[in-house]
Amino acid sequence: MGGRGPGMMGGMGGGVMGPSTARNHAAMMGGVPAPYTRLSNPLPRTSATVARGAQVYAGNCASCHGPTGFGDGPAAGALSPRPADLAGLSRMPIGNWDPFMFWTVSEGGAPFGTAMPSFKASLSDQDRWAVIAYIQAHLPQVKASR
Repeated sequence: MGGRGPGMMGGMGGGVMGPSTARNHAAMMGGVPAPYTRLSNPLPRTSATVARGAQVYAGNCASCHGPTGFGDGPAAGALSPRPADLAGLSRMPIGNWDPFMFWTVSEGGAPFGTAMPSFKASLSDQDRWAVIAYIQAHLPQVKASR
């Protein structure tokens, strides 16, 4: 999945740039920061990896991003800006771009004005890669009817 460069990020769209698209734009214009540029997910793409990622997602991400990744978790309403729509990100070519995803999960959203915490000190590399595998394998999900 590695090998995508900053110019390979089609689907970014135009319009007003919010905090979620600010990270995308920064990556498109200058790439991801040097420590992340050559990374690719070292974990095997197995059901065990995805199951581990599901646990990490449930414990660290779902409260804001929601169980379906639409940014509609129970804590989302209190956040401004609202959490990123991971389901939308997963449909964009960048959603499969390992360096971008690992940078995002590791560093969080502070540089882009969002409340997403940095997970590099609280989650192991393996847990961060597992949650990325889960996001790539399971989003978008269909929202449940209400």
